[in-house]
Amino acid sequence: MEMRHLAIAQKKARREQRLIVFVDESGLSERPTRVRTWAPKGQTPVIQFHFNWTHVSVIAGLTRTNCLFRLHQGSIKKEEIVQFLKALKAHLKQPLLVIWDGLKAHKSRLVRHYLDSLNGHIQMAFLPPYAPDLNPVEYLWAWLKRHALANYCPGDLSELHVTARNKLKSAQKRASIIASCWMQATLW
Repeated sequence: MEMRHLAIAQKKARREQRLIVFVDESGLSERPTRVRTWAPKGQTPVIQFHFNWTHVSVIAGLTRTNCLFRLHQGSIKKEEIVQFLKALKAHLKQPLLVIWDGLKAHKSRLVRHYLDSLNGHIQMAFLPPYAPDLNPVEYLWAWLKRHALANYCPGDLSELHVTARNKLKSAQKRASIIASCWMQATLW
């Protein structure tokens, strides 16, 4: 059922010559994602981190060949979503079909008002509830947290911001990462 709903949206996008963009948000904290690592025998690695709840948020849009992102301090709200949609429109130029989850901010009056003002240039479709595995951006987050930033202990939020930006810029240049996100979402 979930795949059928998504397939209908994709067929409509092809018919209307729209570029499909999957969008999602995530948060990065100073607390590292711990993964296995190697160390000399008898020298257990020690990860030290701060216990605070401040974080850097990131919103990304993934097309078949491109990854666009923005980082924000704190949570991403409807205003940041509208700004990201404006950036997508300016960068990608052609009509878009944005596919995302049912986050309340995605359905907000501000976002709908902005999309209505575009006369159909950007249309949106929602992923079925409880189906994050269909969104290729989720696999970008997995790569970022479990590989690119694994065991990384930033000194502060600005260091985390700079490092996350650099890692995501690296992903933009590596077509294999973008392709693997699509393949893991079984949308390739």
